[in-house]
Order: sequence, then structure tokens, then C-alpha cells
Amino acid sequence: MVAPLYTTASGLLFHAGKIIVVTVGLPARGKTHISRALERYLRWMGVKTQVISLGDYRRKVLGGTHNVPKDYFTLGEKSPETEALRARVKEGCEDLIWEFFEKGGQVVIYDANNGTVKARNELAEKFDKQGVHVIFLESVLTSDEIVEANIRSVKISSPDYKGTDPEEAVRNYWSRIKDHEKHYEPVVETNWPFIRIINVGEKIMVNNIQGYLQSRIVFFLMNIHNKYRTIYFARSGQSLIEHSYKADSDLSPAGWDYSERLKDFVLERRAKTLESRGLSSDDRRLVIWTSARRRAHHTAWPFLSVSRAQNPLGPSTGPSPTPSPSSSPFLPATNPSASFLSPSMFSLLPASVAPTPPPMPRVKVVEKPQMTEINPGVWDGLSPDEAKVKYPEDWERFLKDPYAFRAPRAESYHDLSVRLEPILIELEREQEDLLIISHASVIRCLLAYLIGLPASEIPAIEIARGDLIEVVPASYGVHSRAFHFWDGPGRRHGGVPASPRVSSSGGSSLTLDGDVEDVEAEDGVQEGEHHANFYENFAEDTKYRVRSAGASGEAGSGTPIVEKADAK
Repeated sequence: MVAPLYTTASGLLFHAGKIIVVTVGLPARGKTHISRALERYLRWMGVKTQVISLGDYRRKVLGGTHNVPKDYFTLGEKSPETEALRARVKEGCEDLIWEFFEKGGQVVIYDANNGTVKARNELAEKFDKQGVHVIFLESVLTSDEIVEANIRSVKISSPDYKGTDPEEAVRNYWSRIKDHEKHYEPVVETNWPFIRIINVGEKIMVNNIQGYLQSRIVFFLMNIHNKYRTIYFARSGQSLIEHSYKADSDLSPAGWDYSERLKDFVLERRAKTLESRGLSSDDRRLVIWTSARRRAHHTAWPFLSVSRAQNPLGPSTGPSPTPSPSSSPFLPATNPSASFLSPSMFSLLPASVAPTPPPMPRVKVVEKPQMTEINPGVWDGLSPDEAKVKYPEDWERFLKDPYAFRAPRAESYHDLSVRLEPILIELEREQEDLLIISHASVIRCLLAYLIGLPASEIPAIEIARGDLIEVVPASYGVHSRAFHFWDGPGRRHGGVPASPRVSSSGGSSLTLDGDVEDVEAEDGVQEGEHHANFYENFAEDTKYRVRSAGASGEAGSGTPIVEKADAK
């Protein structure tokens, strides 16, 4: 279940009461990554959840490492000044926790080391006496290489090491870890429920976990990881019949051109991204998810042509055939029988003519029936004006709450969010680079989950055809950027390109209304390319979109990052 289907007088869901998840682990063990991911999922379920970080609070109150005594991060005996500072920070964090609970919050994730049995028991007993369920969440890493990667990717860029030489910061952080290792006590006490995660999802152990919401927490944690990957979103190409939900039509000629341009741009962009991190696209597979609708699945066909081009017996000896309604990469135009030879058949050929077996395909396309666009019901094929005239009462209700309203025989965005929950879990579990080719309504829901937008804003996210949205999960949230690569048919209305409304974000927010400067677009009502299918394209086709003031750039830079590719 995604998003609450009911509410209670107390505001607490699933009759689970209040829960505090206390993280346990040495520094740089992925505790923050796990905490933020769990917070995102529980909020999506409708549970009022907040991460309260001891480190973030300490930096807010005391500043970076340069502003605290040298013995602040070491364990053992400390000066009276240091003891007073640590007690002040700890008490301040606990005050924030109680304040959140008093305001109706249900789950707090307390992100701190909590590395000794004594400290954990004191904290657990304090909250248990007030009727709060306590769960210890221990993160263990068995590889120093992963720890080093965590330090370099997250820790040395924190305010603690602002202006510090990176190598010096790494050495300093390692010394902090070594000191903590001397005093660290793993969670072995069985008098409190606990979850132990080894290598962020590789292995998980649980003790005395009871209740529905607590079990959902375990279920989610079984599906996460912290491996680097990039998630791309793009709408499917233009179809022959654009205005009908019932018509499962194929791509138009412009739609096939769009799919080729999408393929070229995604592969180019992905290669640059991997190269910047010292990685090669030859060593990593690109997974593509599409809906089961023809226009979505066929938009992915050019990617399959690239994979088949690696086969020396197939059409790679000449130019790769361009997919069309009558030709497909599954049935190449030249020498079709040869392209279906399996590697085991090569041993039957004479050594003089036997080719080298083709490499494994680096692209995998998977159809996801759950990713079909939102069902408009009786509003199928209607323009906003027609829906307003034929269903005036429903129209008024729709404008008051576009997320929860359900037209007759239709789905609401809430219904769609519920339908997409299995996709969210698979999204968390997927470790390869992922391209999702789907429909605007589906992309809105998935993007809102990753970014952390409230449900009320989902229908207002404008997803323009011709924009590639890139999302990179990080320890403190996600970084997202939108690239504009297509200005052809299917994007324009009346000769004017639709303006992209998805911009960059750092952390857990999304900036809407980020205009691409070098794309001329009218600001205001855009009838869009689907004016007769407004239920699917509500944000693009009406003036009722919710627009966010203020832009936040990647990593909180304050600058929206919206880039434009050279459209072909």
C-alpha cells in the first residue's frame, strides 16, 4: 500500500503507535544513506517520519570540526568542556525528537553512532517508558574499500572539512574511525528489537520485530543498496493516436525519430557520466523499463538494435536498421536467420569460418504492465473545456484535489500510486543504470517518490516530451537534472515548444518551473500536444499547475541546473 488509505483520530497509521529507529554503527557505515532512504519510503506510505541527525544538529549548533575541542570525537576520558558540549548536543537532539512526536509524528529515525551498550540502553529505556517502540538499526560494512569510498564521496565534502585538503580529511576521518573501533560494541543485546544490515542490503538479521509497520520497515531494508547508479526518465514517443487511452496505437513516424534521438542522447550522456567517475559503459549494463503499451515499448527498440549490432553475423556488418512500424530489431532486415545463432552453435561451424561468439548484450528491456498510464475513465479523449461542460460537478471536485479525485470509471493519482508500489520496491533494488520510458502520469509518481515531494504536488509536475530527467541517488537524498534533447512533433503545439518544468534538485526537493533559457516558450497556459487527453497531461495542458517559487540547485548550490542538448 502506498499513501494512507485511511486516517485515525490520533493521526498514527496501522495502529503501530510511535516508533524510534535508533541507528548504530561506526562512522562511514552508510547509516545516513539508510536513514534517508527509509524516511523517503515511510513518508510515501503516508507515515509521518523524520530523520534527526546528531551530526547535522552538532554542525548547526557548534559548527564544523574546527570549532570543537580536539577530544570531541575521541572516546574515553574528556575535558569538562567537551563533556558539556556533547551533553548539550545530545539533549538538543532528544528535544527535537520529543517535539516531533508531540506534533503528531509517528516515526523518528535517530541518525547517530550509538556505539556502546550503555548509551543504547539509556536511550531505549528513556523512550520505552513513554510508550515509544524502540528498534536498533545497526549497519555493518566488512570491506575497507567501501568505507574508503563512503569517506571520499560523502564525508570529506561535509561542512566539517570545508577548506581542508581532501587527502588530509581522509586521513583525519580514518583516525576518527580507528578511535571509535576501540570502544565500539556491536548490538548483541536481545532485550530490544534490532535489525542488523551487512553491506547495505547484502545480508540482514532481525530480532523480535513485531507489528505491521515494523515488518514493512524490514521488508524495505531488504531491498536497498548503496551502489552507484543513475536513473533516467523519458516519455514515450508520439503515437499515431495521441488522444485516446483505449487506443494502444503504435509510434508515428515522428515517434520513431524521437526514439532514435532518445537512444543517441541517453547513450552519449551515460558514457560521459560514467567516464567522469572513471567507469566504462562497456562494463555496465543499461536496464530499460517500459510499460506494456506499444508506444512505450517501441520507443526502446533502438536500444535493442544497438545490442544486436554487437553480433558479427547480424546486421552490424552494415548500418543498423531504423525501426519502423513494419520492421523491428527482433526481425533484422538483412540476414535474419544468422542473427539468431546461439554461441553454442558456433562449435558446429568449421574453425576457418567460425566467428568469435558475440558479447553479452549490455542493454536489457523489461515490460512493466503496472507502468501503464493513469486511466481517465469517462474523461477519455475529452479536452478540459469539454470535461468542464459535460461533468461540471466532477470538474470542480477535480480542481480542488487533483491527486485524490477519481472521475467515473477512472483512476485517481492516489490509485496510480498504490498500483506503482511494486515498481518502487524494484526501483530501490535495481543496481544497474536504469532508463524508464513511460507516460507522464507514471513518471510524475516515480519522480515524486525519489525526490520526496508531497502527494498533493504529483499531478502538477510537468513532464515534457523531449526532456531526459537524470536522477542520481546519494547519501543525503538525490541529485536530479533535466536535459532537453527534442523539439520535433509531439512536443510542439502551434509551432511553439512546450516549456520543460522539471529542474534540478539537491537533497529531497524538486524545483518546478525551471525554464530552459535557449528554448523559446510562452509562459502561461499551454494547450500542449495532448489537449484531448488532459487527464494524463494535466500539468502540461491546463493553467492549474502548482508552481514552486525558488530554485535549488544540485547539492544545494541555489542554481537550477537545466541543460539543453543540441536538438536534431
